[in-house]
Amino acid sequence: MTLNAQPKASLFIDGAFVEGEGPELQVLYPYDGRVIATLREATPEQVARATESAARAQKAWAALRPVERGRVLARAAAIIRERGAELARLETLDTGKPIQETEVADWPSGADALEYFAGLGPTLTGETVPLGDEFVYTIREPLGVCAGIGAWNYPSQIACWKAAPALIMGNAMVFKPSEETPLGALKLAEILIEAGAPAGIFNVVQGRGAVGAALVTDPRVAKVSLTGSVPTGRRVYAAAAEGMRHVTMELGGKSPLIIFEDASLEDAVSAAILANFYSSGQVCSNGTRVFVQEGLREAFLARLSERLEDVRMGDPLDPETQHGPVVNMAQAEKVRAAIAAGISEGARLVSGGPGEGRFVPPTVFTDADDSMTIARDEIFGPVMTVLGFTDEAEVIARANATSFGLAAGVFTRDLARAHRVIGQLEAGTCWINAYNLTPVEAPFGGVKQSGVGRENSAAAIAHYSQIKSVYVGLGSVEAPY
Repeated sequence: MTLNAQPKASLFIDGAFVEGEGPELQVLYPYDGRVIATLREATPEQVARATESAARAQKAWAALRPVERGRVLARAAAIIRERGAELARLETLDTGKPIQETEVADWPSGADALEYFAGLGPTLTGETVPLGDEFVYTIREPLGVCAGIGAWNYPSQIACWKAAPALIMGNAMVFKPSEETPLGALKLAEILIEAGAPAGIFNVVQGRGAVGAALVTDPRVAKVSLTGSVPTGRRVYAAAAEGMRHVTMELGGKSPLIIFEDASLEDAVSAAILANFYSSGQVCSNGTRVFVQEGLREAFLARLSERLEDVRMGDPLDPETQHGPVVNMAQAEKVRAAIAAGISEGARLVSGGPGEGRFVPPTVFTDADDSMTIARDEIFGPVMTVLGFTDEAEVIARANATSFGLAAGVFTRDLARAHRVIGQLEAGTCWINAYNLTPVEAPFGGVKQSGVGRENSAAAIAHYSQIKSVYVGLGSVEAPY
């Protein structure tokens, strides 16, 4: 079967497709490595053209009533839903994720974000601060041109999550997707124009790190929003700081999922599967350190092993496939290196293993020490480490003993304990008796090395706007001389 996902051109600048003039960028289907598209990177001059286009269009866009901007986002959400099957297929070709996932999780989440912020925008107002006979009022203003830098695991969702709050506040955006998964952002740009967005409001540039660096340091860029790894986040944050730019950093994690012995076994096993193996483990918030209280640990491992016996791996375009490949061979080898380290350091392999080619099966370790590589480093693949614990104080201390702080989960029937434990966990996004659910209505983001700022919800508005205070004097003005 021929797989062709070639876009009209590689870049989207000032409302139109434009061919890149930089090095070639091949897009491979992660399942078998076939070339599905050939793009070209943006040159520094083309990055500058994109930011110039955004700056030129932004002021008129910001001058529109919020409800008018909201109509554009709402129409874009409707178009995405109408073309759900087509977009899901493109996302699967781009990422290698099973079609049964991309049909329900990727573009649908993006549409939810566009729709949510379309409705929220017209409700955002300033405030009046009474000062006796005088007063202050505030205005929430856009920042200007925002740079968005995406990751390869949820490329289209991330593009929408960043574009929606930026655009509803009257900003323009230049978005650089990951060079591994560059196709969805181009579709979003095309859809926004079809929905009525003015040219220049959402631009797409392609490329590797040098393109991202050119974008982040462009003098017209006022805000940088990155989803990526901690090392990448440090570099981008430092570059953005040179220009005193606003930043949102949604970075990696090594999140704890804590299961107490009174938890529902079946629910806990289901959550651990979702927290480790969905999208072949390529999810930043994954709960890869699964702490199971000793009274439940063996039963948990036995049931988990049973559930993993019949996992269907194969072509992600097959609706029956449950577990797809990782994004590329380099990532597969990185995951295999982590599995090898787990074995060599003495952890017990319960399920899975290194796999072959681009496929790494769902892999479970236990009898591991907190200092082992598999329990300490972010792997970004389908590798779970099950760790035993005895009491609440112990597990809280161990869960927090990491430089990461993106997510955490607690499973227990004792809701008082659930809230008590969650209250002490150092993580920005938490779940009780659930895991990895990220509705657009709720803030998403981390603490410590896992990032700054929040995606989604009304909280995101603060990161795409600034407040102007206006003091209104109604009396005479006195001076000492």
